[in-house]
Amino acid sequence: MPTREPIETTNLGTLYGAPVIPWSQPRDLLDGGAFNSMHAVFLGTVRPDGRPHAAGIGAAWYDGDVFFQTGPGTQKARNVAANPACTLSASLPGIDIVFEGDAQRVTDAETLEDVAAIYRDGGWPVQVEGDAFTAPYMAPSGGPPPWHLYRVTVHTVYGVGGEGGATRWRF
Repeated sequence: MPTREPIETTNLGTLYGAPVIPWSQPRDLLDGGAFNSMHAVFLGTVRPDGRPHAAGIGAAWYDGDVFFQTGPGTQKARNVAANPACTLSASLPGIDIVFEGDAQRVTDAETLEDVAAIYRDGGWPVQVEGDAFTAPYMAPSGGPPPWHLYRVTVHTVYGVGGEGGATRWRF
C-alpha cells in the first residue's frame, strides 16, 4: 500500500524472539509484481448462511490496493454482494500473507484500464468492455464473461516470514 502506511504494527512472533517484519517487505514484493509471478492467491468469503467459501483467484496489486475479478454468477460474487467481508491469502517469496478487508465492485473506466494492463503484463489478454472485463479465456472458477473487478479495502494484514517472524499491520 504505497500511499498508506500501517497505523499499528504488532509483533506476533515474540514467543520465539523474532523481530517485527517491516511492512516494506511484503509491500516491496507486491510493488515488484509478486502477484504476476504465478503465486497462488485464495479468496475467502462468507456465504449468506454463514458458511465459509474459498476459491483460487487471479489477484492484482495496484496503487496500494488488492484487486480480483470474477463473473457475476459465481459463488464468490454472490457472497461479496451479500457480505463484502473477505480475506485474500498468498504465499510470496519469504513471507505468507493474509489480507482482511471488504470487497467492492469497481466500475470506473480508468481503474479498469489500469488493472487490466497489470493482468496483461502477467500474461492474461484481458480487455475492458463497458464496466467489466472480457478475454478469450479465464480460469473455470471465474464463470463466463463478462467478469467484474473488485477492490479489497484492506484494514488488516498478517505476515508470517522465515525464522519464526509474524507481524500484524493495521491500516
